[in-house]
Amino acid sequence: MVGIVIEQDYTPARAWREYLELTQSECAEKLGMSQPAYLKLEASEKPTKATRTKLATALGINEEQLDC
Repeated sequence: MVGIVIEQDYTPARAWREYLELTQSECAEKLGMSQPAYLKLEASEKPTKATRTKLATALGINEEQLDC
C-alpha cells in the first residue's frame, strides 16, 4: 500500500479504496455522506483521528493502515 501512495501520489484513503475496488460513491454511502463530501475527505492529507476511525471502519481495515 505504501508503494501505491508514493508511486501514484495518492492519499492512504484513496489507495485503500482503489485496492478494495470501491467507488467513491460506495464509500460515501458506507459513511452516510455525499460523494462530494467523501471526495474532500479522501483528498485530506491529515484527516482527524475521528475521521480516520470512521473511514477505517467503513473500509474494513485497521485505523493504523491509513497512516502510510
